[in-house]
Amino acid sequence: MLAGLALGGCAVGPDYKKTEPDSPKGWSRLDAAAEPVTSAGAPGDLSQWWRGLNDPLLTELIEQAMHSSLDLRQAQARLREARARRDVAEGGQWPSVSASGSASLGRSGMIPGAGSAGDRFSTSFDASWELDVFGGKRREVEAAGADLESTAASLDGTRVSLAGEVARSYVEVRALQVRLGLARSNLASQAETLQLTGWRAQAGLVSEQDVEQARSNHEATLALLPSLEISLAESEHRLDILLGQSPGTLHARLAAGGELPALPARIAVGIPADTLRQRPDVRAAERKLAAETARVGVAVAARYPSFRLSGSIGAEALVRGTTGNGGGILYSLVGGLTAPLFDAGRLRGQQEMQDAVREQAQVAYEAAVLTALQEVENALVSLAQNRDRAETLERAAEAARKAAELARQRYTAGVIDFQSVLDTQRSVLSLEDSLASTRADEVLALVRLYKALGGGWSPPAEPGPAGEDTP
Repeated sequence: MLAGLALGGCAVGPDYKKTEPDSPKGWSRLDAAAEPVTSAGAPGDLSQWWRGLNDPLLTELIEQAMHSSLDLRQAQARLREARARRDVAEGGQWPSVSASGSASLGRSGMIPGAGSAGDRFSTSFDASWELDVFGGKRREVEAAGADLESTAASLDGTRVSLAGEVARSYVEVRALQVRLGLARSNLASQAETLQLTGWRAQAGLVSEQDVEQARSNHEATLALLPSLEISLAESEHRLDILLGQSPGTLHARLAAGGELPALPARIAVGIPADTLRQRPDVRAAERKLAAETARVGVAVAARYPSFRLSGSIGAEALVRGTTGNGGGILYSLVGGLTAPLFDAGRLRGQQEMQDAVREQAQVAYEAAVLTALQEVENALVSLAQNRDRAETLERAAEAARKAAELARQRYTAGVIDFQSVLDTQRSVLSLEDSLASTRADEVLALVRLYKALGGGWSPPAEPGPAGEDTP
């Protein structure tokens, strides 16, 4: 036992050492993004990035989702489970003590007043302790603690994803409402053109062919509305589910319509190293690697002898009706040693298997780092390109609206045929719809950038002891 306690300070298996992941010094696509994205020395406060979009309803919906989302509740339950598993692993390091007691009553003899009576009472306390000579138990605690930290980081990742998904669905709702408004506006203009063409046909100025072409253009635009309405309903329902509500709950609040959220004046993205420290999924992958590394030590310790102490102490009393009383104190102390002698390579295989699991966690961590960098770069490119495309479409749509008005005036004057009017009206509808979609894509690219930067959760002011994360 003394030798075991002397060896108790060591733990077999590899010791995990956290290292900073390799990252570039800056973002390769930052110059292309231009304003409002800047590098700045450090990223701004991304914990509530949605407030920068200046949309009170969006802010309200995201904060409501942070309290009622089913995904978030599930992630919080996983955190409680991980904390309980850590407590179970810590409890395995200490002795276990139990108590028991029993009583029995006995009588013998056929004649009343004769024979004997014996009552027996006993109590005992039992204790057992497996000495952690080679550190297997400590490695289990280390692994459980790292799992807890990984689960806490995953909870933060759920918050990041939830904020991004609520914002994305909300932007889609607003974009579809804008597109529906544009389609209805163009529909009204085409209805006026159809009426004008009908009057001109009645006056014998144009043929019925112009009337049918105007009607065809009007009906084609009318046919666009149902598909937009379907997409709008689906986006609203998706938003309902994200908030943990029945589909249709938010319809009345969203039906009033509104503009797309406005882009903030400035976004400080910091450097790649900041992003990797901020991203919850990268932290979760790193903690998972630490847990699997500790489990290699558990597998190694299983190949070494195990030492166990057990003991008990109890009292027993015997009360006899005719012969007197008897009782005593019973105690025992047992030390045991168990060592694997032959298992046909099973324990070695378990160690190799766990080492392969550790290597998989290492690769997953490296992949999480690269994915984080990729997502930021993609979001920067998307934000820049959608902004340029929106500016171009804005100019094109303005020119198309002027051309449509001129074509209508010239057609009324009998200078051009009706086909030119139809072509310009179709062009206006197409360009305005593309512009609305691109404006939405620009805001969605910004949402993806915030999500890629790891925004949407609040880190603790000062890190506490390992595993003391709060849901």
